[in-house]
Amino acid sequence: NGFVEVETPILQPVYGGASAKPFTTYMDALDINLYLRISDELYLKRLIVGGFEKVYEVSKDFRNEGIDRQHNPEFTQIEFYWAYADYNQLMDFTEKMLSSIVKEVCGGLTIEFEGKEIDFNPPWKRITFRDLIKKETGIDINKANSEKKLKEAIKEKGIEIETKDKVGYGALIDEVYKQYARPTITGPLFLTDHPVQLMSLAKKKPDDPSKIESFQVLVAGYELIKAYSELNDPEDQKTRWQKQEGLAKKGLEEHEVVDEDYIRALSYGMPPTAGWGIGIDRFSSILTNQHSIRDVIFFPFMRPR
Repeated sequence: NGFVEVETPILQPVYGGASAKPFTTYMDALDINLYLRISDELYLKRLIVGGFEKVYEVSKDFRNEGIDRQHNPEFTQIEFYWAYADYNQLMDFTEKMLSSIVKEVCGGLTIEFEGKEIDFNPPWKRITFRDLIKKETGIDINKANSEKKLKEAIKEKGIEIETKDKVGYGALIDEVYKQYARPTITGPLFLTDHPVQLMSLAKKKPDDPSKIESFQVLVAGYELIKAYSELNDPEDQKTRWQKQEGLAKKGLEEHEVVDEDYIRALSYGMPPTAGWGIGIDRFSSILTNQHSIRDVIFFPFMRPR
């Protein structure tokens, strides 16, 4: 499809592209702290600014977080960015791409994963974030549209969630989603139009600025892909990152930070762009019917003896 494979820095002076805790290291030569990348996103989009219209990278990324069946501190993902495309085009592209991979690898478009039948035949079901949350919890995020109102709705519906380190509307609704909505999905399914607080790098919907042009591909309770039309307004981008840093001061543990160099790149002008990242370890575990990504990684991380 005309995409160019590229490589971007693993050692970064400012970590970004996701809400995650980074691994920190140090460079003697320049006497500076550096971070192992948590995502390739901001550097791939710098290439879009520089005139490359279709880029992708097969990469190792690193997140200093818990270890479970879906998470390993070092993991493989593919990210791509496509100038002059939006998230609707990406959904069509993704459906075609993944279904063709499933057919080639598994010999057909229906597979079994942990006793469940998963049918990758297009078209895949699409549902908005609002409709999914309303269906599974009874909460309408259009009404519960602030942290205070959301807490009241959670209490009213008798929903029990872990709130430690969950500061701000985005972290709170994300926890509701992860505990009460995502586990119910067999998929494959496109979950679309998330609240703007959930993804700082995504473009707002013109007809509803409280939502973003976004989707996730969900399969068997896994988030396989996260995607969106990219935010290319430098002022909006900086404001959203500043809000993240403000929440961090109130105790939000996983947050994004202001990257002034990236803001400068956006100010030169980034065309309308869309892109996504896919977890290769998760996809591999689904296609091979393995309970954990540990079973598809040769050397999963373990505590040393």
